[in-house]
Amino acid sequence: MTEILLTVITPVFNGARYMEACLQNVIHQNCPYVEHLVMDGASTDGTAQLVTEWAQKYPHISLVSEKDKGQSDAMNKGISLAKGKIISFLNVDDFYEPNALNQVLLVFSDVPEPSFVCGNLNIWNPNGSLKHFNRPDRISFVDLLSNCFEWPYNPSAYFYHKSLHQVAGLYNLDNHLSMDYEFILSVASRIDLKHVDVTWGNFQNLEDSKTNVAHSNDPKQSFLVAESIRAPYISNLNKTQKKELREILKSHIPHGSQLKNKPSLMKRVTNRLKTILR
Repeated sequence: MTEILLTVITPVFNGARYMEACLQNVIHQNCPYVEHLVMDGASTDGTAQLVTEWAQKYPHISLVSEKDKGQSDAMNKGISLAKGKIISFLNVDDFYEPNALNQVLLVFSDVPEPSFVCGNLNIWNPNGSLKHFNRPDRISFVDLLSNCFEWPYNPSAYFYHKSLHQVAGLYNLDNHLSMDYEFILSVASRIDLKHVDVTWGNFQNLEDSKTNVAHSNDPKQSFLVAESIRAPYISNLNKTQKKELREILKSHIPHGSQLKNKPSLMKRVTNRLKTILR
């Protein structure tokens, strides 16, 4: 039996209309070393039944269908069940580039454990046009804290060793929107993240997606939540790191398309960072 090296975890609730395409996307990777865990939060739209039918044909697909406490809880449950040393999360409406998983395994054959590796990401509008190309090539701990550069926006384009959770903790059950950013900062405070200049993932910014709804309805709140996550780390920076962060803030502005049209919020975030650094 082929050894499982990579576990793809898909947390889902009532995602039946995207589920088949998600399963097919992993199948079409033609990667014999992958398992695909679908963590269904007791959907009522036929998601579990659909996955069960596919799992009967493809043994690498597994289903857990039960009530959970939200996306972070589903993700944590998937991590506990993962057989692979490498973890990936594929949201039900996102997808990998062709052959991405085999490329990832090749990269991980030459990195120390634990490692966090991110590639590039396409972000798509609901009409199918390209909204943004995410190339997170400045991802040191201080770079991420500055909020001035691209960070790994979506898990379809980043992968990491399962063992990282032993040092960086699991996903925060009380954080339902930016749990990935919170986890990435925790990781970056402990190890150096690695960027590979290859496109691996695709994030569909659909009108009814949780991310799109949150940022559209209250972008201010979304940025303030992220600021509250960064603040404790910034307060505990050493002198060298604080100096580095000050230099970044002198020549860059906080990153984010929503901020560009909200100068007062942009100023607030920048001033908050500078206050913490005093």
